[in-house]
Amino acid sequence: MKICILSDSHDNAPLLIAAIEDAKKLGAEAILHCGDIVAPSTLAKVQDQNLPIHAIHGNNTGDLYNLSRLGNKSNNLIKYYGQDAAFTLAKRRIFIVHYPHYAKAMAVTGNYDLVCCGHNHIISIDTIKNIKGKTTIVCNPGTVAGIGATPTYVFADLETMHFERKDL
Repeated sequence: MKICILSDSHDNAPLLIAAIEDAKKLGAEAILHCGDIVAPSTLAKVQDQNLPIHAIHGNNTGDLYNLSRLGNKSNNLIKYYGQDAAFTLAKRRIFIVHYPHYAKAMAVTGNYDLVCCGHNHIISIDTIKNIKGKTTIVCNPGTVAGIGATPTYVFADLETMHFERKDL
């Protein structure tokens, strides 16, 4: 399964949609958003892309009430988890949180194959040795909004665990 990992869109819907459309052309089947969406209207525009999205809120929380309401509608492609998320996609155990230090701590547990974060707007893809003697990928896709950095996202293949930086 191929996925689009992004973060820190800060209501820049045009760049957010551009990243998702680019990832869809590459075969993405789901979106992971690592926080700082901010407004429900931005998240609603992502739903129009017709891909499942797994999202958390980050530290620029915006309208949490309506973000949660949007994510809890029936027949919805949006799964809005709140502060963090743990779920399985394509037999890979995934954890999403906004803060990089929290992501590294969760990766070290060995309970996840992939841990994704955002917050600092610095793209990174690291392999961390965990306490179970294996490795966990920690992925920070940078900022899709391009705040203080080039707008980026990460395109990933969960089958091969290959991760690729994408600039917009």
